[in-house]
Amino acid sequence: MAASWEDDATAERGQSESRPVSVGCDVLAAEHLYSGYGTQPVLKDVSLEVPRGQIVALLGPNGAGKTTTVLSLAGELKPLSGHVYWRGKNERAPLYRRARQGLAYVGEERSIFMTLTVLENLRVARAEISVAYDHFPELERLATTKAGLLSGGEQQMLALACALARRPEFLLADELSLGLAPLVVDRLLAALRHAATDLNLGILLVEQHVPKALRNCDYAYVLRRGVVVMQGTCAAMTARSKELQQAYL
Repeated sequence: MAASWEDDATAERGQSESRPVSVGCDVLAAEHLYSGYGTQPVLKDVSLEVPRGQIVALLGPNGAGKTTTVLSLAGELKPLSGHVYWRGKNERAPLYRRARQGLAYVGEERSIFMTLTVLENLRVARAEISVAYDHFPELERLATTKAGLLSGGEQQMLALACALARRPEFLLADELSLGLAPLVVDRLLAALRHAATDLNLGILLVEQHVPKALRNCDYAYVLRRGVVVMQGTCAAMTARSKELQQAYL
């Protein structure tokens, strides 16, 4: 079975170039990762890395395996084969342990308590309140407002603030901008850029707005059918826009 997985990955990858994966303490990485649900892999021979201080974009059409990648790096999905490296070692710990060690995850589903106020959500998350307000000053005036009464953009700001204000080492952000207005998307991406550049946070960002992602990120991987078919700096990927469009077709 493993041989057929490798054949499928090689056929899909084609001429895509790759760079060696680092497994140091300042990198979250996957190496030759096969992962999925049951015994059938969704990801096939995926290798990528997220250095601290950088935003790495994970791009690709619907069903490409982006969320599966995030869940595998987080420890929610156990790899079928291959390795996930976290803090310089081959990591097998579950998600809750990685979260305690400095890994944060924010998804599209507004990971907040709707019946609690903004301030109560931050306290439940054990976030540093002043740090949360530094990232999103908008939240301070909403401190006593229940999260369920916030707009979708404000709810996602709160979810991201809860993660960033715990001062994690790495953040996995899966479709933060889904269903949000462009100005709100810009606001979220600006907060991520600040966290990466000024706080040395490593971020893996799954993003549907490809041009916005390439403007705000440092490096990008493109998945198609569970295989990395393109990768490179965001400047290089922008210059290869026609190839990038083809990867979505």
